[in-house]
Amino acid sequence: MKPINRIIERARVHPMRIVLSEGEDPRILQAAQRVTVERIARVILVGDAPRIIQVAASEGIDLAGIELVDPSNSPLGPSLYRSLFELRSAKGMTLDEAKREVLNPLCFANLMVRFGHADGSVSGAINTTADVVRTAIQVIGIDPAFKLVSSFFLMMLCEPFHTLKGGLIFSDCALVVNPDAGELAEIAMAAADSAHNLLMDEPRVAMLSFSTSGSARHAAVDKVVEATCLVRQQRPNLAIDGDVQLDAALVAEIAERKIDHSNVHGRANVLVFPSLEAGNISYKLAERVGGAKAIGPLLQGLRKPANDLSRGCSAEDIYYVIGVTVVQAQAALATEQASMDHTVH
Repeated sequence: MKPINRIIERARVHPMRIVLSEGEDPRILQAAQRVTVERIARVILVGDAPRIIQVAASEGIDLAGIELVDPSNSPLGPSLYRSLFELRSAKGMTLDEAKREVLNPLCFANLMVRFGHADGSVSGAINTTADVVRTAIQVIGIDPAFKLVSSFFLMMLCEPFHTLKGGLIFSDCALVVNPDAGELAEIAMAAADSAHNLLMDEPRVAMLSFSTSGSARHAAVDKVVEATCLVRQQRPNLAIDGDVQLDAALVAEIAERKIDHSNVHGRANVLVFPSLEAGNISYKLAERVGGAKAIGPLLQGLRKPANDLSRGCSAEDIYYVIGVTVVQAQAALATEQASMDHTVH
């Protein structure tokens, strides 16, 4: 079974509440209807309810089973704007500003996630990546286990012409421009968690460089080596190679020749790029030339799931991102429950 199909099947086992803040967009409505019919997610649409109903009718979309929430008249409004004020007052937000901001569907949707009225959010078909990420960080917040939010693409290599089959995590390809060694280590650990949750396999991490095992000397290589050491200190059981070139990360025979003591053995399923420049170019190259399907950018390092969409996305792209968000929400719930059980005992 293709990795993305495994994700969809896993989502269907326990559908979570996913809030979409751009319900006036026909692509969002098409995807919302599909995941509802297929019982992959319990969808909440946040926005101008009469307008959403009008667009759905004009597109022939059935909203049965989909919850509509209008920030202008929702009973959640007063508690959410007071909560937003408490979250942001230290940054200078006034109560009146909080009241106005909560009318923004993007903010309202993320507040629903933060305070347990939804399990994850998906936005970006209309909103910019900057707005989506900023709102997620400010409202949902960063996972205490991390210091920064980063991104990844889920790359699907499932066509007959692909010699390498299956799913890969590419990180970071959309957010952190030039991470230092500490930030790169955080990206690697978050990406490993993403691989564990979504690929349903043990993560095998390659810290990519133009050098393998010190074959080149440069400050850029030193950064990757230092980041790898930091990951090994914090996650001693994680399979990770670095510094490593792409061929040694993915081809067992080359890894055997180039790396004396490899933990990954040329079977990496997580590729961590040394800069945003390298990551962004690489995912687009894999997609446009290599024929890989790119799902994302997806966010990692948040308290609860919130994912971005490309403004050029299709309804199918949104469908898959919703499925991924459900599985992320399942993992977040499992972690929360495990933490509560540990606290009790």
